[in-house]
Amino acid sequence: MTKKKCFLSFHYKDDNWRVSQVKNIGAIDEQPLLSANKWEEIENQGDDAVRDWIDRNMRGKDCLVVLIGSKTASRRWVKHEIKKAWGKGIGVLGIHVHNLKDKDGNQSAKGADPFGGLTVDGESIVAKVYDPPYKISTNVYEHIASNIGAWVDAAIEARS
Repeated sequence: MTKKKCFLSFHYKDDNWRVSQVKNIGAIDEQPLLSANKWEEIENQGDDAVRDWIDRNMRGKDCLVVLIGSKTASRRWVKHEIKKAWGKGIGVLGIHVHNLKDKDGNQSAKGADPFGGLTVDGESIVAKVYDPPYKISTNVYEHIASNIGAWVDAAIEARS
């Protein structure tokens, strides 16, 4: 099975460790994760630089995967990425990652649905959001690992 090309959208500061775990599953191809310093460097160049980075890295992708932590839904650039992906007609889905442990071994509060209330050209963005039914981090990881390929395929199919 060919790996789908995905763009990962997430709240960097709070969830980059959790996102790295999802990347390590190896079931999808995604953009490289930036270091905190590199992301800050892009942000310091202004909104146009961030938009350009998103445009470059979303080009050629099959699906947007929003990895949902406690504050993801409120993040300005996550909303921008969701709208951009929807406008391009690619698959869109969300996965709650709050029960994956961070580098310090902590889990976080469950975040809100980042798709609620978002529209593109008057069309509501409707995306499936997956919430692994486990509290133990290793079980959450295994659930995501076992299902992410099928979830991405379903999201792409829903948009085609």
